[in-house]
Amino acid sequence: MNILSQDELKTLMGKHPGLCVSIFMPTFRTGVESQQNQIRFKNLLRSAEEKLLAAGMRSQELKELLEPAQALPGNALFWRRQSDGLALFLCAGLFRCFCLPEAFDELIVVADRFHVRPLLPVLRNDRRFYILTLSQKEVRLLEGTGQGVREIELEALPKSLDEALQHDELEKQVRFRTGSLSGGTGMAMVSGHGGVADDTKDNLLKYFRMIDRELHDRLKDEHAPLVLAGVDYLFPIYREANTFPHLIEEGIPGNPRGINSDSLYRMASKIVAPFFQKAENNALAQYRQSSGTGLTSADIREIVPEAANGRVGMLFIAAGSRNEGTFNRASGTVNLYRTPEAENEDLLEIAAIQTYLNGGSVFILPPKKMPEPKDLVAVFRY
Repeated sequence: MNILSQDELKTLMGKHPGLCVSIFMPTFRTGVESQQNQIRFKNLLRSAEEKLLAAGMRSQELKELLEPAQALPGNALFWRRQSDGLALFLCAGLFRCFCLPEAFDELIVVADRFHVRPLLPVLRNDRRFYILTLSQKEVRLLEGTGQGVREIELEALPKSLDEALQHDELEKQVRFRTGSLSGGTGMAMVSGHGGVADDTKDNLLKYFRMIDRELHDRLKDEHAPLVLAGVDYLFPIYREANTFPHLIEEGIPGNPRGINSDSLYRMASKIVAPFFQKAENNALAQYRQSSGTGLTSADIREIVPEAANGRVGMLFIAAGSRNEGTFNRASGTVNLYRTPEAENEDLLEIAAIQTYLNGGSVFILPPKKMPEPKDLVAVFRY
């Protein structure tokens, strides 16, 4: 399973030899419908095969092209790891498969380039956040994005409260012995778990301060929100230790050791939704503030080449819209067409992908929420 990174997207957007196959389908994690995932996928592969044969592909070439995908229906582990949607891309010498939190409509496109438009909702405005699971036995840091969730390894962090206290005790012994050898008075060595070590809250506070120090080093340049997951009584103790400025007030209650990563991701997504709604509102406000200064545009002929040049900082696209045309990357020329042609591209797709690849933010909005009654509106960086 591949991760839909910027590099992967650049690969998909590049030129490829021969025909390119793009397959999208919804997938189900559990229940009766999940048992239909493999059957649905087999049917889509069969349809793709028919399209390739109709396009003139030879049988041996077809067999070699589809071979990596043909192995998936029998891979039980692969189907146990599904999310809400599956996106698969095939051409000569390239096979990419992405399990994504987007319920795609069933779609097969066979063309001279990959069809990536259904990926746009996944890429819209990074939407990255973090989940910190807290318990006395285990701590985990998860990173959530528009594509799903992954665990971040915290190598320098004690794995449990007991390990943290042992680590703290060892540090005290080292400081005491070093101080004694250098002639200082040092610190009285704590034996066992006596004194404050018997106070649960103080022990937890020490543990959480260790966690906070590790997160500070790892997340110091981040503006993404952080959501806590744990038993309720741990939240105020952690907040006392916390120095990360983007910790969300609401947490996920309950023992996180009994909740899998996907479930934590879905619960945290609801908690951080207002945070990202605020980002969208701020972007719309910035557009209104920049309007009339030369830093905004609703002209697709201007926006597409500027997106490719990295000048677009924020892009707003009306959901469900499409603009047929061609874009000559060498000359920066955009041509619009009213009728679909084989060589046409979706210019909105090009603008969105190029904005994303160049570090800009993409907002896909209902037409009524667009800052102007247009399919495409941009705010330029300069």
